[in-house]
Amino acid sequence: MVEFRYIEWTDYGKLVAELIDRIRSRGQTFDLIIGIARGGIPVAMVIADQLEVQIDFINVKSYTGVAAREKPRIISTLTEDVKGKRVLVVDDLIDEGDTMSTVLSYLKPKKPKSLSTAVLFKKPWSKHEPDYFLEVLDKWVVFPWEHAEVRRLAASSVAGEAKRGRVKHSPPPRR
Repeated sequence: MVEFRYIEWTDYGKLVAELIDRIRSRGQTFDLIIGIARGGIPVAMVIADQLEVQIDFINVKSYTGVAAREKPRIISTLTEDVKGKRVLVVDDLIDEGDTMSTVLSYLKPKKPKSLSTAVLFKKPWSKHEPDYFLEVLDKWVVFPWEHAEVRRLAASSVAGEAKRGRVKHSPPPRR
């Protein structure tokens, strides 16, 4: 059974502010922030705004549902040249690390001066250790812009399990 941690908008703002504080505390500066779509876009936008750094985005698809994955693939690329730039790659979280590894493998041959990574959360089993993160979590994190989507996906997953006879349907208790 998948456990969820729901993040509300007020908490989300505090989390991103804390991540920005961690980035600033190291004194490292960046020329370009790259947000990984979808979840990294809101985080990257706030970081780029607060650090007053140019921003770009890369779109990588890997999740097909709650706890359902496929091999990450880049489906749209950057508009900015990264050559010689100090780049911070931002996502909402790192699960296994495959998405971040895919993006870093794409960027390295383009010869940035430096590549750093920042996420709000990382999973304990992640193969990639981000340069900046807030917390290690083993739950499925549901960000404010995903609440309805996750409810819909979870409901369809339970319905599918019930069809296969893996979930017993019980009527709601009578009052």
